[in-house]
Amino acid sequence: MKDAFIVSPLRTPIGRFGGALRPLTADALMVHIIQALLKQTGIPPETIGDVVASQSYASSEAPCIGRYGALAAGLPIEVPGFTLDRRCGSGLQAVVTAAMQVQTGQADAVLAVGVESMSNIEFYTIDMRWGHRMGSVQFHDRLDRGRVKSQPVERFGQISGMPETADNLARDYGISREEADAFAVRSHQLAAAAWREKRFESEVVPVAVPGRKGETTLFAQDEGIREDSNEAQLARLPTLLPQGVCTAGNSSQQNDAAAACLVVSEDYLKQHDLQPMARLAGWSAVGVEPNRMGIGPVPATRRVLERTGVSLDRIDLIELNEAFATQALAVLKALEIDDFDRVNVNGSGISLGHPIGATGIRMLATLLHEMDRRKARYGLETMCIGGGMGMAALFERV
Repeated sequence: MKDAFIVSPLRTPIGRFGGALRPLTADALMVHIIQALLKQTGIPPETIGDVVASQSYASSEAPCIGRYGALAAGLPIEVPGFTLDRRCGSGLQAVVTAAMQVQTGQADAVLAVGVESMSNIEFYTIDMRWGHRMGSVQFHDRLDRGRVKSQPVERFGQISGMPETADNLARDYGISREEADAFAVRSHQLAAAAWREKRFESEVVPVAVPGRKGETTLFAQDEGIREDSNEAQLARLPTLLPQGVCTAGNSSQQNDAAAACLVVSEDYLKQHDLQPMARLAGWSAVGVEPNRMGIGPVPATRRVLERTGVSLDRIDLIELNEAFATQALAVLKALEIDDFDRVNVNGSGISLGHPIGATGIRMLATLLHEMDRRKARYGLETMCIGGGMGMAALFERV
């Protein structure tokens, strides 16, 4: 089986919910990141064998965004595209799926894109298809509904949302509110330091955002980082659920962003004189109980390490998505990782944000660029996934 190499992982800055990127829909964000990647790599667009896009809140305004966004970005008509959804793990799954196409010889170059515009997720009704002669019509918030309906109620009962699953882990692993708040502050401080020290410059592509009066603003830096965050401030926030630990301050944000990379064969690298950042060494996906979805990275990590024969102590950097501070701490405790110096060294979901479909490739971009700076050999990306899953992927710098 061929090796699959990662080339030019890039991302937009991450916008707050209802923030700077709100005027741009998901397809517009996708167009921007595709065109930026093509410009950076200089590859002929017609050599792309497929476009794999990840999006967890698809819309009929841009159906099958893998195809729609590719066409909108100006790729040749002959280049196909499709969309996948593994919720929070969608972006990483897009990279893995692209890699499988390369590894099996189905394509020499596949474009993996992750995108989400959570600010533009719509409300909808299922009451109107065949008419509604009398009475009120109910509209659902697709953003909220997707979390509440993440598992079949008939089998697993009602789960109010993802904070409930994170609070379950806090109880299971004895994680206090103070520990969760401290972890959240750490995330913001590390992300702020990364921007001050210009560590994100190699991975972030600024976005021109149109204004209401025809003016354009260049959006160039992640919007959700709170550099002045401290534990005293976070301690004053109410918990999201009674007797819980999760608050708005120690949970991930809702965001807008896009990210992309090329996944290519060795032959393609040589043919187009490209320098890869890493090869995909192995990956795994697992299922866990939906009401404890946040623990998914633990069995996923163990499985990928077993498959590759690489021990956890050989991993130089770990990117663990911070869906919730309690969830991240539970994973680290279960994996017996006491030293956080190699974990989320530039912040993660709590500080940078969690634009669901884009997060997996955003994390990959951050991981590989940091591996390059440190000349690290192995990097692990692992994520919990709504509905009760986990993913992990091991990357080796080349």
